[in-house]
Amino acid sequence: MSGKVFFSVSMSLDGFIAPESSEELMGRQWMELQRWVFPLRFFRENLKLGKGGEEGRDNDIARETFERTGASVMGKRMFDAGERMWPEEAPFHTPVFVVTHEKRDPWERPGGTSFHFVNDGIEAALDLAREAAGDRDVRIAGGGATIVEYVNAGLVDEFSIALSPVLFGSGIRLFEDVDAGRIALEPVRAEPSSRVTHLSYAVRER
Repeated sequence: MSGKVFFSVSMSLDGFIAPESSEELMGRQWMELQRWVFPLRFFRENLKLGKGGEEGRDNDIARETFERTGASVMGKRMFDAGERMWPEEAPFHTPVFVVTHEKRDPWERPGGTSFHFVNDGIEAALDLAREAAGDRDVRIAGGGATIVEYVNAGLVDEFSIALSPVLFGSGIRLFEDVDAGRIALEPVRAEPSSRVTHLSYAVRER
């Protein structure tokens, strides 16, 4: 198993990746944060929204992120919000491992997405995801607290941020409670597009 562990998120200029309340998902600020994704051909294909859509570097990056991912891990808060909002054919098309205290049978969705509920912590979820992903990568899908848990545990190899020209003022801050004394970052790429700036970093132990 040679895949990497990574996360990839959209972030506001003031450091937020989501509104504080899950009820505000799909609200004005969140839609502005994700505006760069909605016109893309890959986004339309993946959610079966019909033909057409924009190509170009934003589209390539969205497709590359999807294609490298062999399995995903997420926290219970993200799953609860997504369970209400994802279409019947959820957009992952791989196994997804949910870190939770809830005991629940696997939830199979059309199109290849299967949700598995892991009660033994983040490392157990990652071990299962690595096995499922094979030689592809494991994506820590979110939310912010789950991402930081994996970063602080030294389990993330790299990450990318689509930095969006939006200000939130409050919400879920990406690096809230990160153990900055342990984490060093190595810049890999900074690539602007007409809508966002794509930033990529390798993660090292300080």
